[in-house]
Amino acid sequence: MAARSAAAGLLKRALGSSNQQQVRCMSSATPKRKVAVLGAAGGIGQPLGLLMKLNPLVTDLSLYDIAATPGVASDLSHINTGAHVEGFAGDADLGKALKGCDLVIIPAGVPRKPGMTRDDLFNINAGIVRALATAIAEHCPEALVNMISNPVNSTVPIAAEVFKQKGTYDPKRLFGVTTLDVVRARTFLAHKKGISVKGVDVPVVGGHAGVTILPLFSQASPKIELSDEEIEYLTKRTQDGGTEVVQAKAGKGSATLSMAYAGALFAESCLKGLNGAQDIVECSYVASTVVPGLPYFSSKVRLGPNGVEEVMGLGNISDYEQKGLEALKSELMSSIQKGVDFINVKA
Repeated sequence: MAARSAAAGLLKRALGSSNQQQVRCMSSATPKRKVAVLGAAGGIGQPLGLLMKLNPLVTDLSLYDIAATPGVASDLSHINTGAHVEGFAGDADLGKALKGCDLVIIPAGVPRKPGMTRDDLFNINAGIVRALATAIAEHCPEALVNMISNPVNSTVPIAAEVFKQKGTYDPKRLFGVTTLDVVRARTFLAHKKGISVKGVDVPVVGGHAGVTILPLFSQASPKIELSDEEIEYLTKRTQDGGTEVVQAKAGKGSATLSMAYAGALFAESCLKGLNGAQDIVECSYVASTVVPGLPYFSSKVRLGPNGVEEVMGLGNISDYEQKGLEALKSELMSSIQKGVDFINVKA
């Protein structure tokens, strides 16, 4: 998928590509793009802001959080790349941060802690997402919105319901970022089989929590033979990747660096699509009819100037994956309904 080439570009820039090198890579016809990161002073937001500052597709980078953001913006602004950086803090500045944005990335919210499920995050993060979605509807209703705030299975429906109430909802422009699941599946598969991760791809469908995460190792490329035991191990590890990091950090954080990397990969693909690049395909959690009865579902989507240009089907899946699909339906639907109900009840 497109993220493979995007990953190489991000790494090259992160390792020290100069501003002049970036400028040479840009066409004079490259559109100006403003990107906002909401939650930019947090554990995901800061490294995500750095990666977006390194991205030559970004003309203006708007950083927003409840506090400390001007300092983060000042720090990033010293990096010799082309993106202009500005920091905003507090409710009064949210509209200024969003005005004129083409892409809004939302990592805002509280992180997972040991013993905390994604569902435990709901009551806190749901309110945060509602407030941010309301501001987006008012100040940049045509922007693409990349939702990172967990639980994504519920926060995407929350944002959608807010946009519907405000009369700005466009299902093609709202994305749940599930790229970290894809990144993990690629990495774990490559390590398990002792091969280079370069060029490895694994579609991941469903949702973005526990058993709703369904990696399709039968569709991995290059084609790799896996035993039943290996498939079980790799599927379980991909599903539990977030918990693995939370436990390893022993109460001091969750998946922040890998999430920032994955978020930057997906954001770059969105920007490329906006700019008219062809054949940009990523997995994302979007409004979908791929699985009857599930109004939101993660699968491959083709990105373009309108956001989602095509929601792609599942293709041929194995018997093991079909069982996994059946097993995730009720939990995913419950999470979707919880997000919808949050807005309808609170309205």
